[in-house]
Amino acid sequence: MEIIEKIAAFSVPLVIGIAAVFLLFSKKVGFDSFKNGAKEGLDVSFGLIPSLVAIIVGVKMLSASGILDAVGDLLEPLNAHLGIPSELLTLLITRPFSGSASMASFSELMENTGADSFPSFCAAVIMGSSDTIVYILGVYFSSVGITKTKYAFPCAFAVMIFCVFFSCFVSRLLWKM
Repeated sequence: MEIIEKIAAFSVPLVIGIAAVFLLFSKKVGFDSFKNGAKEGLDVSFGLIPSLVAIIVGVKMLSASGILDAVGDLLEPLNAHLGIPSELLTLLITRPFSGSASMASFSELMENTGADSFPSFCAAVIMGSSDTIVYILGVYFSSVGITKTKYAFPCAFAVMIFCVFFSCFVSRLLWKM
């Protein structure tokens, strides 16, 4: 096991070093490309902040008002029958819209239920097997100019629902193996 740890420790600096050597001998101006990419990334990040704040505030307002608890109580028999922990409701609401808001929901779930609980385990599998469908569809389709997206959202949403069910199913199979 010791050799694997040494390889892992040296792999990232090695890859960065190889990239630096290729950049030095290439005909492209590497640092300018890096600066332009970093600037564009910051612009995109700053542009997304208002949307992320709005989603997080909206979810917190729903949670504080008790609506999420009421919906969770209403769906509890169905969730129990399907094997989905009711504590996942906030995460399931935020996951399609925002990765940051769903990460905040995931973090809160871990604090409330404990990192070694079944809902946290199930939420971790969901976080790893699903993505922010609204954001991805908006960004990817707008970047390539696709305007006819009639079936894209329903299909992506159906896949996300499948991911939730399948993630909870696999989590139940693997829980405390």
